[in-house]
This record gives sequence, structure tokens and C-alpha cells, in this order.
Amino acid sequence: MRPLDGITVVALEQAVAAPFATRQLADLGARVIKIERPGVGDFARDYDQSVKGMSAYFVWLNRSKESLTLDVKHPQAREILSRLIATADVFIQNLAPGATGRLGLAAESLLAKHPRLIVCDLSGYGDSGPYAHKKAYDLLVQSEAGLLSVTGTPEAHAKVGISIVDISAGMYAYSGILTALYQREKTGKGTRVEVTMFEGLGEWMAHPLYYTHFSGKAPRRSGTDHATIVPYGRFRCGGGVYVMMGIQNEREWATFCDRVLGRPELARDPRYDNNTKRTAARAEVVALIEQVFGALTAEQVVAKLDAADIANARVNTPEEVWQHPQFKARNRWREMGSPAGPLPTLLPPVTMPGFEARLDPVPALGEHTDRVLAGLGYSMAEVDELRAGGAV
Repeated sequence: MRPLDGITVVALEQAVAAPFATRQLADLGARVIKIERPGVGDFARDYDQSVKGMSAYFVWLNRSKESLTLDVKHPQAREILSRLIATADVFIQNLAPGATGRLGLAAESLLAKHPRLIVCDLSGYGDSGPYAHKKAYDLLVQSEAGLLSVTGTPEAHAKVGISIVDISAGMYAYSGILTALYQREKTGKGTRVEVTMFEGLGEWMAHPLYYTHFSGKAPRRSGTDHATIVPYGRFRCGGGVYVMMGIQNEREWATFCDRVLGRPELARDPRYDNNTKRTAARAEVVALIEQVFGALTAEQVVAKLDAADIANARVNTPEEVWQHPQFKARNRWREMGSPAGPLPTLLPPVTMPGFEARLDPVPALGEHTDRVLAGLGYSMAEVDELRAGGAV
């Protein structure tokens, strides 16, 4: 058995944050019924067509789910949704602010009818406060929560290159739902789980928030380099290839000077003998390192760093990560189905003995509508009428 076998999740979800949370639940065995708009579906289906004509976002976020099409504004569809929620352990939604209240799906109403239900509301800023009705997209919340202020170069801000806000919120929704399920085992009662994108990233921004508030100065934007530790960042090797490396303490700095740079005296040089001094002299330290690295290939630099047990990494492209020997050595690649045929997929990062994550196909739009409705007691004639009337 998988840990969440027997758990049913009804997901009124779109884009990234909520689908990321529910995909983790599906990986653990939960039945996730994804509600999509008839004809168009989750708009993330159309973000791109890069994976055999399908969206890379949708393929990533929606394996192992059942797709049910419902026009939730249609009276008959609302009845279907009501009956579906009555069978569920978890209801999760990330619609626009106020949408579930207008649909009669506010957590208070649902919990009054279904006291064992776990209701997860995932939004940009929550349902109170001056930003409650403000739309929230990943890049905008990166900006509002201060991430852009500490990301980029001294000359320009830069966004994080993945949907970090959505992923953060999705992970908190996932862990919050698991917590609520565990609590229900002890109390017999469901609850509301509220997660906001802004507060999720606010937690991840805690270090710069503390640092700035109490020091009176914000961390400098330092591109690929660490803002407050030197040397820690990107360094140029021969042929213009870069490697990343990081020094965490003075013992490592001494080892690095001796075994990698071949200049043990630098560790005792009063200009560089602690991190505060090295940070103030960042340009000098980088020049000293790149003078040595520039005479070596990236492979030679990595070999020297590894031999000295200094943390390092290559600056890989996404394709190089796809082909990474560590994934292959640990047998992390599997195959899943999709409307366009078999696709490779990575196992989830949490490994536990006794079971393997469920990796069922990415669903076609509305693929499971008939089966889900039949499970709720609808006849095929009734399903045909619902479809003809635009409810499904």
C-alpha cells in the first residue's frame, strides 16, 4: 500500500500552486479528481506545446490525476460538485479571490456539512487584509515579498527562473493537508488549511528580512555570488567555462589556499584571514582565484576541488541535468503515460522503503468524466444530457 491509498482529493485547481500540491498527494496514492473547464481545461494546458504538443507545465504537474470537466457555474454542475465533495477527504482550490464564496464553497459552509472534510484554500494573499482581493502571479509575488530586491546583479533585479512562489505555496499546501489528515486521525474532525503565496515566500525570505531589519542595510544583489560569504559563487576557468564553489569556514579557506591555489600563506594574510575581510575585498579574492583557475580546464578545477573536499558544482544547462549521471546512477528515471504517448519522469525526491510512488498517466481533458459521474450514480443517458446541456 501507498501511504495515501483510500484518500480522495477533489481539486478545483489551475496553473501551478494547487496542482503541484495535489500531484504530491497523487504520488503517494491519493485519488485526485481534477475539475477542469469544459472545452478548454486548466489554462496551464496551453502555456506551451513543447512536450510532444503538450505543455511542459501541465505534464509536470498533473500525472496520476483524473480529469473531470465541469462548468461550475452551471446549476447541474454544482449539484455534481456537491455530491463529489461529499465523497472526498480533501477539497482544495486556488481560484480567483472570492470565487469559491460565490459558488457556495466557502470552507465554513463545507465543514458545516462535512465535518471530516479537509478544505485547503490556496490564494495569493489570503481572505483578509488590504491585499485580500488582489490578483497574485508568481513574478508579482516575487516582487511584493522582496525576492527581487535580493536577486540579480548590483545593476538590475532578476526573477528566479522557476515558479518559486507557486512551488513554495504548493509545498505548504501539501504539508498542511498531510498535517490535517494526521490530526483528523486523532480527533475525527476535518479542518480548514489556508495557505497564501505571499506568506509562503515570506517564510523563505526570513534571512534577508532579519538581516535587513536589524543591520539597517539590505543584502547586496550579487548575481551568482553569495551576498555575504567569500569565496562562494561562480569562477571562470580556462576556455571561459565556469564552475561554482563555496567556502563555509576558515578551516576550509586554509585548505583551499593550500591544496587548490597552492598558496597556503593567503590563509594567514591579514587582508583575507576572515570572511568579513574577504567580503570587503571580494574583487581581489576573485582575481586571485581566477588567476589560478584560468590556467586550468573546468574538469581540472573540479578534480582539485573534489580532492580537497571543497564543495563545488558545474554550471549545468537543463539538458545536462536531464542527462545527469547522478540520476542515472540512482535509477531515478521512470516512464509514465500521456495523451501523446510514453514520457520519462523522475521519481519524487522522497524515497521510502516498501512502496514506490504512483506514476500514472497525465490525463487528457475530461478523460475520466464518464467514469467519475458513473461512480456518483449517474447513468450514461444522464451523462449525455449533462454534456449536451453544457454542464460537463
